[in-house]
Amino acid sequence: MLNRRGVRHGLVLLIVLIVPVLWENMPVIGAMRLAWLDGYQELSPRVRRSAPAVIVAIDEESLRRFGQWPWPRTLVARLLETIAAAQPAAIGVDILFPEPDRLSPEWLAPSVADVDPKLAERLARLPHHDATLAASIRAAPVVLGIAGLETGVPSEGAPITPSLQQAPDTLRALRRYATALRSLPEIDAAAKGHGLLSADTEAGVVRRVPMAALVGMTPVLPLSLEMLRVGAGEPAFAVRGGAAGVEAVVIGDLSVPTQADGRLWVHYTPHDPSRFISAAAMLDGDADPAELGRKLVLVGVTGLGLIDYQSTPLGERMPGIEIHAQVLENIFDGALLMRARWAPWIEALAFVVVGLIVVYSVPRLSPTRSTTLLVVLLIALGAGGFAAYRGADLLLDASVPGAATVFLFAAMLIETLAEANAQKKSLQERLQREREAAARLAGELDAARRIQMGILPRSESVFSAEQRFEISASMEPAREVGGDLYDFFMLDDERLFFLVGDVSGKGLPASIFMAVSKALCKSAALRRGRRIEELLCEANAEIARENPESFFVTVFAGVLDARSGRLEYCCAGHEPPFVVTPEGGTGRLDEGGGPPLCVLDGFAYASAGYAMSPREILCVVSDGVTEAMNPAGELYGAGRLGAALQRYRLPRPAVRMRSGGIPMLTRIDFTRSARCRDRASFVWSGPTWSVWPITVISGACLRAISARTRFTSWFDCSVNSSVPLSK
Repeated sequence: MLNRRGVRHGLVLLIVLIVPVLWENMPVIGAMRLAWLDGYQELSPRVRRSAPAVIVAIDEESLRRFGQWPWPRTLVARLLETIAAAQPAAIGVDILFPEPDRLSPEWLAPSVADVDPKLAERLARLPHHDATLAASIRAAPVVLGIAGLETGVPSEGAPITPSLQQAPDTLRALRRYATALRSLPEIDAAAKGHGLLSADTEAGVVRRVPMAALVGMTPVLPLSLEMLRVGAGEPAFAVRGGAAGVEAVVIGDLSVPTQADGRLWVHYTPHDPSRFISAAAMLDGDADPAELGRKLVLVGVTGLGLIDYQSTPLGERMPGIEIHAQVLENIFDGALLMRARWAPWIEALAFVVVGLIVVYSVPRLSPTRSTTLLVVLLIALGAGGFAAYRGADLLLDASVPGAATVFLFAAMLIETLAEANAQKKSLQERLQREREAAARLAGELDAARRIQMGILPRSESVFSAEQRFEISASMEPAREVGGDLYDFFMLDDERLFFLVGDVSGKGLPASIFMAVSKALCKSAALRRGRRIEELLCEANAEIARENPESFFVTVFAGVLDARSGRLEYCCAGHEPPFVVTPEGGTGRLDEGGGPPLCVLDGFAYASAGYAMSPREILCVVSDGVTEAMNPAGELYGAGRLGAALQRYRLPRPAVRMRSGGIPMLTRIDFTRSARCRDRASFVWSGPTWSVWPITVISGACLRAISARTRFTSWFDCSVNSSVPLSK
């Protein structure tokens, strides 16, 4: 059953959990999102398709060949001249020269002036190393790097690359540095361009690099894009965007899309040694100049211990200069990763869809099935994000929506289990109350049964000293109480009144109406001077007066003259009784009578008479015997009962019967699973040698033990007789 309260709580929680999905840089959650996006590149790194950039690395071999770093600026100038001779498109120098070269002659001259003044004079006349480097830079398409600083004042008159801005407000979204660390002015002014070397790390990992940034209020390009600008011969660049932030950096015909803050997600390949040429090989002439022709050449220091290697999303560390090369490859290959502005909304929509499935499914499913559903949904989220990365280079996060879904699932599962436990407890309490109520009702019904049975007369106590006739009775309701009734008492010294009835219906209502009917019939019978038909007419009127449930009562009533054996009777819709002669013959008293009581108001009932002979038996039964039914739908019927009575043989006249009766029909076993009606009430009247017997059987519940009818007669000699059911 749907837990509506749990669904409402789940919907509220779903709305709350949308916040961390949409909050891009939420603490902790943002780090989890970045780690998930790194996982895409770890599973499927970019495949290198082009090689627009070549790295000339001052590596371990170069340091071994030409000495420790820093090298003399003349050696750096020679390296740049060698590279320039191969006619590259641009040379990017990932090295800063902020201080004068201490190995330059003008710095050495004062140190030897006291020892050898002439040597000091000759050293002073030699070219300065910084000037030599500046000349080499001026002669080639060199881009020098600059490093952004968080504090300080921008340098006045420092050379900058012109930029065209159509929307100045766009620049506010760019990463801003207070100033920049540059090379010496002489060297700095000689370069064709200046590119930013700085990039922010996120949890120690370089994931995004700026495609444009501000130094003071001046926009600058990174080293990679500045090399592209110089190589393409473009005089300026533009930052395109709007109120939502930066959209792209434009250099001539080239447009590089960016995030809103002007940064680019780097699409990494693993470290590739083929990108590198040793500076020693260049200086020794061992490198092929064709490898640098029309390429973008990056010059940097990669010697171990001289640089800070950067961590990448691939889980490896690589030199920063290689990251610049990877940016250039991203641009040339068109393999730019993008996390679109609408990405958080797509993720929120996916979470809402998945969350609604969880909210409405968990209360309906078992914990095992709901857990399976959760796993399927999480796989679908992850697969969708990975497919967007592989197919469209889009970065869609599945970790935050997935974590929010797990949290929502856990909350819904706890709510559902708590509600189930509460319902279970409520049902147990309800069951306990119902058991207690059933026990009370069973006790009350048992008391009602005892009361009902108590108002019925017992022949062994009423006629214990009677010698002229014997009478025996039995009644067992189908339920705790029933609607069958019987009564017998003396009207005077000579006349015996007896009555057998059956109230329509079952259970407690029928038992109450039975008690009322019995009392009214007895009241009418005790008014002397009444004939049996007048008695039933008066009882009909009295019983029908208070009958809101429209019950009716079938009745067989009779008055036996114990002196003459004359029987006056009237049958009001009841089963006609059987008469059993001493020789075993049977007959039925079917004259006189009318409809059941409470059916027709004022009906004039007719009586009939019958003269009983000594040792003759009258057997009165209700429809509980004749209408008993087996599973095949067959009724027991009057025919089977008559055949059973016809086969009955009376005992010797002198034999006395047990339980106050002459032969008593104690049980009828018709078929297994037979339908229960009110259990038979039997009133048998059996004679001694000179009296008239009466037997009354009313109502029966036929229990199935075997497919036969068994009558058990109790004599002192314990005679038994069995009568088959087959016709």
